[in-house]
Amino acid sequence: MPFALAQDGVRLYYEVSGAGEPLLMIAGQASDHHIWNLIRGDFSRHYQVIVFDQRGTGQSDKPEGPPYSTPGFALDAVSILKHLGLSRAHVYGISMGGAVGQWLGIDHAERVGALVLGCSSPGIAHGVRRSAEVEELLAQPDQLKVMDAFFSSRRALPRFFLSMRESGKYPMPKYAEQLHARASKEHDSWERLPEIKAPTLVIHGTDDQVAPVANAHLLAERIPGAELYLVRGGRHMFFIEFRSEMDRIVNEFLARHRLHD
Repeated sequence: MPFALAQDGVRLYYEVSGAGEPLLMIAGQASDHHIWNLIRGDFSRHYQVIVFDQRGTGQSDKPEGPPYSTPGFALDAVSILKHLGLSRAHVYGISMGGAVGQWLGIDHAERVGALVLGCSSPGIAHGVRRSAEVEELLAQPDQLKVMDAFFSSRRALPRFFLSMRESGKYPMPKYAEQLHARASKEHDSWERLPEIKAPTLVIHGTDDQVAPVANAHLLAERIPGAELYLVRGGRHMFFIEFRSEMDRIVNEFLARHRLHD
């Protein structure tokens, strides 16, 4: 199995498909690489697509410490690139993966080509929090009802659940879920967002209940030269539910910002 070693020796599982300029796709909180299963084929036609399991998820190691953080996850992502012998890559992160992408653009600018931040936030300290009602919805045990906060319709759920079936073979321990939740909660890139120099596309669903769309406006205003694209009617999983629209927009953006131009 393909594993890269993080700086602290943690094994990180990854997969590579396609050919072309490298594109690193970063999953969100408590999600492994399977979140990209329905999508990555739309990019591997043009790019060398790299997906991986962040520490605590999937087939990667699940250390109980030190505390996880979004800057630390960015270091893990750099370890993947180094392992593959890649000096630079485009980066596409969603939700907490977008927070990780922010830190790649801040702390590892030389590694980043174009940067795509989906359904992300600058952090709750300066961002817009979800409502108490949504917090309550996300905490209840009925998975179908929870998905209502992520999808605008349940029509996409059967295919989505089928695509995630393999993920169930590698359950996430409760302590790892808590470490991921803490990393997401403590993310705060606000002061350093203006340091991002990579061409940046901020994408978000207008009806996102998990990360309110106002966060997209904050990111786009804070990152120099960032472009903003809003998906009408999209919720937190808009990149899956509105796949055709989103993959077209992201592919067009990446094509305008080649690594070697």
